[in-house]
Amino acid sequence: MYRIIKKEGRAKRGELTTVHGTIQTPVFMNVGTVAAIKGAVSTQDLEQIDTQVELSNTYHLHVRPGDEVIRSLGGLHRFMSWDRPILTDSGGFQVFSLAGMRKIKEEGVYFNSHIDGRKIFMGPEESMRIQSNLASTIAMAFDECPSSRAERTYVQASVDRTYRWLVRCQKEMRRLNSLEETINRDQLLFGINQGAVFDDIRREHAKRIAELSLDGYAIGGLAVGETHEEMYHVLEETVPYLPEDKPTYLMGVGTPANILEGVERGVDFFDCVYPSRNGRHGHLYTNQGKINLFNAKYELDQRPIEEGCQCPACRRYSRAYIRHLLKAKEMLGMRLCVLHNLYFYNRMMTEIREALDAGTFAAYKKRKLEGMGAGRTKQGI
Repeated sequence: MYRIIKKEGRAKRGELTTVHGTIQTPVFMNVGTVAAIKGAVSTQDLEQIDTQVELSNTYHLHVRPGDEVIRSLGGLHRFMSWDRPILTDSGGFQVFSLAGMRKIKEEGVYFNSHIDGRKIFMGPEESMRIQSNLASTIAMAFDECPSSRAERTYVQASVDRTYRWLVRCQKEMRRLNSLEETINRDQLLFGINQGAVFDDIRREHAKRIAELSLDGYAIGGLAVGETHEEMYHVLEETVPYLPEDKPTYLMGVGTPANILEGVERGVDFFDCVYPSRNGRHGHLYTNQGKINLFNAKYELDQRPIEEGCQCPACRRYSRAYIRHLLKAKEMLGMRLCVLHNLYFYNRMMTEIREALDAGTFAAYKKRKLEGMGAGRTKQGI
């Protein structure tokens, strides 16, 4: 069950109650594609940095180790030792990114595994069964993610098929949740709005899927080549046509600025690989902007990554030491950087919720953006 606690303009402060705990929104989901955060970060670490939701990928877990293997071991929560909510992506984005290795038909998609080349078929029913085997808290509907630059005729046909697939996903999810042997019979289903950058296609698709009374609604197909301004415009045109009394999820987005802009436009859920990927390369988020620890100016810098930060890296280690670890290719360096970045994102979401509670989100957003923007020009960071 989702309820709105407070609003400021279109921005929503809410909570989603699930079988694995209540999610305070807006929320950033920490991405663990193959049931692990890249950078040697454990689920115990995730608890310590206040992660609310972990996100794993259906396609990747289906090809390795196999969803049947995970089911036989008690489901994804038990498999990775995590008792808080998990959202599983449907695998659609990954399948459709294999452009030269797949064939789309009405029944689903035929493609070759990126690991061993074996032929695989995935359609709406298969995606739901895989996610049911994984027993995640929230399952995503199987959709096609067309390029934001695709031709209008292609996008319209793709969106129409995605809608038909969503109806099939909902039917199969209901069947699976009714079975005694299903591990998580309270699994939730989120549908996905598509339409590239065509306002009218986005709006009409939003209206159609809103009628299905799903547990939540995602906006997909963004941050895949369009400008930030185009992305924000799509949100402004689309979110008002999705049910306000259900959570809204902006898939694969993004930077701290993207998240602040998304919250302002009514988005509840976010996920992105940026904090972990950037961390592994020594690129770190601070309230004064992003810094690159590989820069020579940090060689003798005894300060933490960010003064006052309470993440495991900043509480104990200096920029100079972490830089040394990165240069020496010690995994500890990557681990500390990823922990800092994930903590930064999780902490920012807490600050966003506190600002919405206090009715000061607009002021918070302005201050946060100014701080991070100004930081890019300061040489002392």
